[in-house]
Amino acid sequence: MPLPPAKSPRFGGIIPPLVTPLLNRDELDIVGLGRLVEHLLAGGVHGLFLLGTTGEAPSLSYRLRRQLIDHVCRLVGGRVPVLVGITDTSFVESVGVARAAETSGADALVLATPYYFPAGQTELTGYVQRICDELPLPVMLYNMPSLTKVWFEPETLAKLSTIDRIIGIKDSSGDLDYFTRILKLKRLRPDWSIMIGPEAMLGEALDLGGDGGVAGGGNVLPQLFVDRYNAFRAGDQAEAARLQRRILDLQQIYDIGKYASRHIKATKCALSLVGICDDCMAEPFDRFRAPERQRVADILRASFPELIVDNP
Repeated sequence: MPLPPAKSPRFGGIIPPLVTPLLNRDELDIVGLGRLVEHLLAGGVHGLFLLGTTGEAPSLSYRLRRQLIDHVCRLVGGRVPVLVGITDTSFVESVGVARAAETSGADALVLATPYYFPAGQTELTGYVQRICDELPLPVMLYNMPSLTKVWFEPETLAKLSTIDRIIGIKDSSGDLDYFTRILKLKRLRPDWSIMIGPEAMLGEALDLGGDGGVAGGGNVLPQLFVDRYNAFRAGDQAEAARLQRRILDLQQIYDIGKYASRHIKATKCALSLVGICDDCMAEPFDRFRAPERQRVADILRASFPELIVDNP
């Protein structure tokens, strides 16, 4: 039997996609996780998103995913909303993680298109309709075609907008034309939250009418991203432009390394250099080695003197 409609919160502002601090392939860095959560909350973030791309979710065991959800929900203690990624190749496992999130006290779920087998748009529509009948919390959809191989086409989103449980979408496509098109869905669902993923596009997304950003760099410098959002809300264009330039300065760390995993590696490396958590990566990835760590440290020292950066 379908579940009753969930209460639909409205999300906005800066909701960082939390890295998953690890000590080895299947052990959380519990102490580092506590420091990270408090660091983000002290920076004024408007929520936390667990088990996304930056959180290396597909590489984590289901046991560890549940442990992470439970620990973060207890650490946050209701101070900000907690959103939990449930994307999986298995319908049943997605629902299982969703139910664990509800039990732990999370506020919403985040669902991307299933990966590995690419679904057609008709199949995708039916899948989302069926899984929403099983989910106990509101759902943010997540467009991540570079990794899932499938887009949430605007026409598909229009059909899915009739589902009360769906409360918005995070777009990480990097395509501002697409982002502009999906913003028009607010005509159908004015309550929807439409968030941008790529942090370099935060300013443009806000100007277009987006509700905020799910910025990986917010793990390292949460106050910077919150200040950027607040400057936009205050209409302070000069301050917004200054802060956007600082966000672009941070992007330099993502150019280090040659593999696609470099964005997550750089973020974890930066967090380890400022003493927040370990930079252990989930399999099959390796952490940055000494030369790359030195480059990250040099960028942080040069562009963000407010940070206390350890020697690599």
